[in-house]
Amino acid sequence: MKEHWERVYHSSPVDKLGWYETRSEPSLKLIELCKLSKDAAILNVGAGATTLVDELIELGYQNIISNDISSKALEELQLRMGSEQSSQVRWIVDDLTSPEDLLGLELIDLWHDRAVLHFFQDNVSQDTYFNLLRKLVSPGGFVIIASFNLKGAPKCSGLPVFRYNAPMLQEKLGEEFQLKEAFDYTYTMPSGDTREYVYTLFQRKQGAII
Repeated sequence: MKEHWERVYHSSPVDKLGWYETRSEPSLKLIELCKLSKDAAILNVGAGATTLVDELIELGYQNIISNDISSKALEELQLRMGSEQSSQVRWIVDDLTSPEDLLGLELIDLWHDRAVLHFFQDNVSQDTYFNLLRKLVSPGGFVIIASFNLKGAPKCSGLPVFRYNAPMLQEKLGEEFQLKEAFDYTYTMPSGDTREYVYTLFQRKQGAII
């Protein structure tokens, strides 16, 4: 998987990739609902070439952690942001299905994933992902997951995807997470093609045992 994503980010300009957004409107809408403090710990998994990190800094958030399996993706993101902004972010190259450095994080207030989870096809990879999430998200903390919905494309970047709806994500997360918001969203790719997503916001219940 790592070799695949390194190859993708070496072979195409980031603003031509099929998931590139000029502005992360759906994510920002959900983050606003969380009413986080500006020093809240925000972990953006599978950050890739996202503009969300820049936008969070511009909004005044001060504790942002950006992760991707591809070191090239994070290098490109830092280059675009520039040294002043990128120095305000903690960068972690790690695999969500075989985490190492991510396991050492302290509790976070928001887990944000746009278009990562759906690449994990088997139960073992999915379970590792959700176990890491449950280890890191604090009681009262939030989870945003955006994935291809049940009407979405069966493949992305040449890889098969596992599609979700909100009840399926609820089942994966478990009863200690409460669904706060969910909506379908049609994303327009740089090529002009469209992809169907489901965006979800969950909150971990206070008093949840970690």
